[in-house]
Amino acid sequence: MTGIASAFRVLAATAAALLAFSAATPAAQAKTEPKAPEEFVALRSVDPTIIQEMRYTTVHNFLGEPVDGYRQPLCILTRPAAQALHRAQTQLLRQGYSLKVYDCYRPQRAVDHFVRWAEDLDDGAMKGEFYPRVDKTRLFTDGYIAEKSGHSRGSTVDLTLVRLPAAPTRPYVPGEQLVPCYAPQAERFPDNSVDMGTGFDCFDTLSHTDDPRIQGVQRANRQFLKTTLTDAGFVNLAEEWWHYTFKPELFPDTYFDFPVAQRSVAGH
Repeated sequence: MTGIASAFRVLAATAAALLAFSAATPAAQAKTEPKAPEEFVALRSVDPTIIQEMRYTTVHNFLGEPVDGYRQPLCILTRPAAQALHRAQTQLLRQGYSLKVYDCYRPQRAVDHFVRWAEDLDDGAMKGEFYPRVDKTRLFTDGYIAEKSGHSRGSTVDLTLVRLPAAPTRPYVPGEQLVPCYAPQAERFPDNSVDMGTGFDCFDTLSHTDDPRIQGVQRANRQFLKTTLTDAGFVNLAEEWWHYTFKPELFPDTYFDFPVAQRSVAGH
């Protein structure tokens, strides 16, 4: 009997130790999870009127799945970049428009996810919409995917214009028929933005801001966005009409990896 009692005591002690370890583990993880430097803010705290449609928290993106590091649909930026967007938004609201952001700060772990996806040549689930004319073997060579992104430095944003009042955007239905991102606006996935000639994240030369094939209203919309943001201190990436970086960058050489979550900027 003494041996049995002793065995039970050992089992009980082991169970208690395991419970204590499992209870402590989340706290330990929370302590080690990187947080944003104090120079970063949630855009909503600077300008709550800017529309946010954070694509990488959803399955409607070129990977077809939520991206690593995006815990919440939240735009995080360095404070100067957020304040510059607020200045641009103030001008646009007077003209009946709003900015809409698709992506802001991007953790390095998300960029690493992009790289893994690009190296998996068997995964072409979203090709029909986002890269119909690009062979996946050329994503690195053609510059669509890279091992580092300016977004990870915190002053780069992907965005568009929406005519007010903003119409609702219907949810993407996984498995629905994909339409090329450069199809006419009435045919491609419905977005409540103005017509920019392609959808967001369209891996195609038609996404080049000044591509000569983009004319008329589409070209005018791109130039309107570019002029507005240039006046606010942003510089456009010529290959992507939606991609802008505020200059000078606070962190021109630092690539951060804190998650996109409210807790990353809580208390700033």
